[in-house]
Amino acid sequence: MQDDDIQLETTRARFASLLKRHGELTERLSRYKDLVGTYGYVAILGKWSIASLDSDKVIFERLQKEFEAARASQTEEVCLDGEQWNDGLLATIRERVHMEADRKAMSGDADISACPQEKITYKIGNKVICCLEGARIGIQYETSFAGESCDLYHCVLESKSFLEKMTVLEHTVPFFLPIRDAENDLLSSNAMKFIDHVGDLLQAYVDRREQVRLIKELYGNQIRELYHSLPYHMIEFVLDDFDCKVTVSLRYADLISVLPTRITVLAWPMHQSKKNAPTTTLTRKEDGLLGSHPPPVRLTYAEDALRTMSLPEAYAEIVLNLPQALQQMYNQRENS
Repeated sequence: MQDDDIQLETTRARFASLLKRHGELTERLSRYKDLVGTYGYVAILGKWSIASLDSDKVIFERLQKEFEAARASQTEEVCLDGEQWNDGLLATIRERVHMEADRKAMSGDADISACPQEKITYKIGNKVICCLEGARIGIQYETSFAGESCDLYHCVLESKSFLEKMTVLEHTVPFFLPIRDAENDLLSSNAMKFIDHVGDLLQAYVDRREQVRLIKELYGNQIRELYHSLPYHMIEFVLDDFDCKVTVSLRYADLISVLPTRITVLAWPMHQSKKNAPTTTLTRKEDGLLGSHPPPVRLTYAEDALRTMSLPEAYAEIVLNLPQALQQMYNQRENS
């Protein structure tokens, strides 16, 4: 059993080192966004990656200025909800941008200024849709968390004519969110659904990211070894500010989920010599079966909280009830 203990500790140390390296890579890659497709610049390091980051910043700033100019020059902003946002309206917007582009191509600057056209901006939920120069449709996504505004993202669509399918010309969506897959699956057949889906992807990503940021801000002194995937659809962290180590593993069904669907919360009893309270016994009676490492116990109350609450709310619920849950675990082990 002592040999098994040594092997287990070695495996844990190697796994911790791997998770640390994964966390460092995650932080590094999170700086890069999609310029050339879904995979972006993941494999490009050094000067090229720095250049791509600078270029991406330029794209964001340019698009942001263009959207601000479009909204400043608008003659009307229409707020839509429910059935008002539909395929017919999107077709109208497409027709308008192409008619405006054709009009400018056939007219001189003097004629255009003499016959100004109405410029309508549409606001649907967290989306602002503008008609941009050059027969382009721009969508600005305004994300939020807990009622506070967060990041802005952009997506610009174009088509050669009103009858041809639209394509994504450029965007500022993070490269690890599958906008290219959504374009291939949805844009040619249902552009409205594509626009809504991208908005759902972005808002869900920001929601998951901000939940993690908030628990780090509020409970950083209790949390250790916090790791997550780039889109935050896999999250792992450890609580070790108690009599035992508690590991939390969260998996989300898809990238538009804000609550996890696969949850595992385990309480790992610590070595007797490592505990602050030496009088508490976490191991079973010395029957030669478990040695010095008793098996972990699932904390089902914690899993239920994480399944129904946001991560910061669930964390507070877990910590509040953890002493009682651990005491029950101790009692069960002593009586077994």
